[in-house]
Amino acid sequence: MTSHGPFAVVLVLPGGTDASREPFSWRSPSALRMYPFTASIAVRRPRRVRVRQVAYELYGWNDDAAPLAPAWAALERASTAAPGVPIHLIGHSMGGRVAAHLAADPRVHGVLALAPWWQHADWRHIHDGVRVVAMHGTADTRTYASRTEKGVAELRARGLDATYVPVPDGGHAMLDHVLDWQRAALRFVASALSDVPARSSEARGPGST
Repeated sequence: MTSHGPFAVVLVLPGGTDASREPFSWRSPSALRMYPFTASIAVRRPRRVRVRQVAYELYGWNDDAAPLAPAWAALERASTAAPGVPIHLIGHSMGGRVAAHLAADPRVHGVLALAPWWQHADWRHIHDGVRVVAMHGTADTRTYASRTEKGVAELRARGLDATYVPVPDGGHAMLDHVLDWQRAALRFVASALSDVPARSSEARGPGST
């Protein structure tokens, strides 16, 4: 890694739905919902973080876990572009489910799951070295805060650094408590960067600023 390379890679994973063969669009509500997260990270950490929002091929998870193939491809591209750099995932709803599956890969160091759709104990895919933060609105009626809390408790029992953050009266779409959701993403990235201070100093080199 050169002094011009990133110290962390963040992939932002939008939501979707359980069953749909509709092509995924950057103009879909689930994609639009995540652009503020992507943009805020890019603006706050333009030199230290490479952030990309993932686009799927289809809007639905479907019976064949359709979002996983394009998400894995995005992870491979990120790893190739920044070899050896820790990868962190931010996923909302279905994107949280995608993140759990991608976090089976040892190149993934962190997951921020926002109102995740952890349908079938998807958190069990996450490997033991991943730091997990899971936020869920207590008023969410599309995915379940109780299931997220259960998943985090199971991860903690396995020895992972896992934290559950309830959002009181928060809904699924994250349109309430907006600053809480946004700040959580920025804190997540800041914490990821705090894990690589020695590498950061080495990459800057003597006399660098």
